[in-house]
Amino acid sequence: MTEEERRTAIAAYREQKVEIGIYALYCAPSGQRWAGSAPNLATIRNRLWFTLRLGKDRHPGLQDAWNAHGEDAFSFEILERLKDDDLGPGRDRRLKDRLLQWTEELQAIRI
Repeated sequence: MTEEERRTAIAAYREQKVEIGIYALYCAPSGQRWAGSAPNLATIRNRLWFTLRLGKDRHPGLQDAWNAHGEDAFSFEILERLKDDDLGPGRDRRLKDRLLQWTEELQAIRI
């Protein structure tokens, strides 16, 4: 990679828009659901799968289900993306409120 290509790649990475929102995990064999919020929806699935594969996820119930049923039993879904106008003051409160609503609606465990 040339220096110019490297600079272009770095600039493109910095210009990426980060999507904040709510996601869910579902374990088909057990019927369990988990819901969480993420400051970057584009990276959260990879982060979760990485920690679960290592056996280091900080949510014991989720890790137990992963260990019992395996990766193929799980699905990942983005439930909601927050709009740009929701990213101002009160963003964290709005995100918590939306997560609470989704966990109640899905009868999911909050992570």
